[in-house]
Amino acid sequence: MDSIRSAGEIARIDIADATGFSPATVTAITSELLNAGLIEEIIPENKQSQSRRGRPRVAIKLAGRSHLIAGVKLGHKVISVLVLDFEGQDVVSQEFPIANPRMDPAEFVEVMLEAVSKTCESGGFTINDLSGIGLSMAGLIHATDGFVHWSSSLTERNVDMGALMEKASPCPVFIDNDANLVAKAEHLFGVARNLENFIVITIEHGVGMGIIIDGKIYRGIRGCGAELGHTKVQLEGALCQCGQRGCLEAYVGDYAILREAHSVLGEEIHEDVGSLYDAANNGDQLAVSVLDRAARMLALGLANVVNIFDPELIILAGAQMSYRHLYEDKIIDAAKQQVVQIDAEMPPIRVHAWGDLMWAKGAAAYAIDQVSALKVRELSRNAD
Repeated sequence: MDSIRSAGEIARIDIADATGFSPATVTAITSELLNAGLIEEIIPENKQSQSRRGRPRVAIKLAGRSHLIAGVKLGHKVISVLVLDFEGQDVVSQEFPIANPRMDPAEFVEVMLEAVSKTCESGGFTINDLSGIGLSMAGLIHATDGFVHWSSSLTERNVDMGALMEKASPCPVFIDNDANLVAKAEHLFGVARNLENFIVITIEHGVGMGIIIDGKIYRGIRGCGAELGHTKVQLEGALCQCGQRGCLEAYVGDYAILREAHSVLGEEIHEDVGSLYDAANNGDQLAVSVLDRAARMLALGLANVVNIFDPELIILAGAQMSYRHLYEDKIIDAAKQQVVQIDAEMPPIRVHAWGDLMWAKGAAAYAIDQVSALKVRELSRNAD
């Protein structure tokens, strides 16, 4: 299934070459997948196949309409829902404002499923037609069972959100940290399509990090790894929304920057980071000083990431990437000064300021993987 998905269209003999299975084994497996409606046969319309003599080589591809999958990106102010077909093609999408950024678990489940239901209805089908839902949310999450140790979106800690969602949803729900799923989206659709080892750092209301090692998401044993936002950059420093002090997020996240601005200015005149950024561009030196502090702290975080992981690429993503205060040349230069000095270039840092629907696409892609695994396991059980 992975070989077919990555290739788009592929002949059986090429699957055998890619997987190491014998042609007979590939034929047997694809026969089962065909009978299950997960794949379909096609004759590629390309010059290479047309130039061959005799019968054209038959290729196979995923059956796009065999399953519909929803991806949900839960932001601080907006819920973004995107429905994909089994090939990963967009079907329908919608965005909904969030009235309450922190909800109790029961309200959270209701709001999420209502957003998915409305999106499905706008596409001419219902939530009952979905084969799975991928949910992307900030926090410390054990993706295997959807257990949320802590999230800024919930009023409670240690919530078995997977069980709650499964009880209320007509289809399986797969939950993971939002930065992990941005990394998933970058690996499948973004600037890291050909890379196997890279890191995504997300900067919005909070700060997250997604790590891809050997082509797979690294989560840690408890699902609590890759929390760059909660690494400490100052002893007994600013208060973070996680309840501890001195976290990187407490200096770089949206709420932290606005909190500092209100403290310096003595009044709440900026509703968002964009307003503060505009003020800095118009010569407001207090606004400049607030953004400079955030940038210096981010440079420290970037240097730590390079020193620990030495990845092929670092991608900066999230709403704050719409503004330049966190990725000007001086910030990258400051990070370089704090990296262990060797006679080799530091890993490149790229900005990809895509919107919330692309985050939702990462969640949907994760759900597609999980649904694929479920269907393959069902075939195996039926064969037994």
